[in-house]
Amino acid sequence: MRAPSPARWRNSLIVGAVAAVGVVSGVPAGPASAAPALQEVMLVGNNWAGTADVITSAGDFARIGRINLVPDKNERLREIYSNPIRLAFFLGIRETAGEGHDQYVDDMYTTSDGSAIVVSRPSFADVASIDTATGRLRWRFPVSGFRSDHMAVSPDGTRVAVSASTGNTVHVLDIGTGRQVGSFRTGDKPHENVFTDDGRYIWNMSIGEVNNDFDAPSQDWLKGDRKITIADAATYRTVRTIDMRQRLNAFGRKDLSDAVRPVAFTPDESRLYFQVSFFNGFLEYDVATDRILRVKTLPKNPATSDDRTTYVNDSRHHGMSMSPDGAKLCIAGTMDGYATVVDRASLQEGPLVPAAKPYWATVSGDGRACVISESAADQVTAIDFATGQKIVSVPVGDHPQRVRLAHLPVGWTGPTGG
Repeated sequence: MRAPSPARWRNSLIVGAVAAVGVVSGVPAGPASAAPALQEVMLVGNNWAGTADVITSAGDFARIGRINLVPDKNERLREIYSNPIRLAFFLGIRETAGEGHDQYVDDMYTTSDGSAIVVSRPSFADVASIDTATGRLRWRFPVSGFRSDHMAVSPDGTRVAVSASTGNTVHVLDIGTGRQVGSFRTGDKPHENVFTDDGRYIWNMSIGEVNNDFDAPSQDWLKGDRKITIADAATYRTVRTIDMRQRLNAFGRKDLSDAVRPVAFTPDESRLYFQVSFFNGFLEYDVATDRILRVKTLPKNPATSDDRTTYVNDSRHHGMSMSPDGAKLCIAGTMDGYATVVDRASLQEGPLVPAAKPYWATVSGDGRACVISESAADQVTAIDFATGQKIVSVPVGDHPQRVRLAHLPVGWTGPTGG
């Protein structure tokens, strides 16, 4: 299972510049007359606001525009409030994962031609496609259960995989039409998704129940079934599962949770780096030998509570990315209030860059910087991979979380009239 090279990974977002075909009110949208010239940008999903800020993908990371990703909000709320069961889950999301707020934007990607943004909307339990020119809804796919979560786009840009976190299912959709082309079952609370081997496989990491307070190590068994599920991306059949509990125990770390959070593969996919619940650090896993090789514990902020029930969704550290050459890791120390660049060979961390509840880490378009979301400061911050120093912070919307490389038409500044 070989990982795509950084070049192939970035090019997958613009492959072909084909015209997307959407569905608006059940009527297929016609193909575009000509493929527009595209510009590389970064999308910043403002989880509580229901918007995405668009910033440049390198340099000064200047804000270009903003788009509303819940144009159908009133319609969705009417549906929810008319259904007592859906309303109960909607309010439950608000009081647990949402920290008292509705979660309108989790993950998002653009279509190959930049004509739409496809977004997972946790509180609405769906995936939606929003036209980038008009801001209107193209199509909507309700996921199984009551909450949608992290997504991934296939290297050829034609499919999007989304975790249905209460349905224990990954749905794979045609990114142009929203029609399901396949699905597979996972462990409890599927979370991160990654396409590997040039799109041959989909890796899903399930994190178990993160909304209860059974957080002491002795109560770990109450967190549910947590595992990595690897599915064939053509047949959607499970080809392998990995229970990190067994690997952690063999490595001598029975104290660590086996709930795998954000991950990063090396460019050749020989190694997997992953974060786990409650832990201020990460682990290194060798894919071929199926064993954990190293663990890195990162500094504890003296101000961070030792009460694990205070960690948001069990996320002590949540967010990691790798430089395109595979030499550096960028780590978001969510509850410890910093981000840092770690040398992959030595596992030595660089400067601790202060950050307000950083919740994600992405590589800039030119590969020189790590871009983190500071969810408690409503900004994103770029950090130089080479020096580990902060480059710039850019204000965005309410509670930014996911940050993704994307492509939009040249000259795009926002939807017409938006």
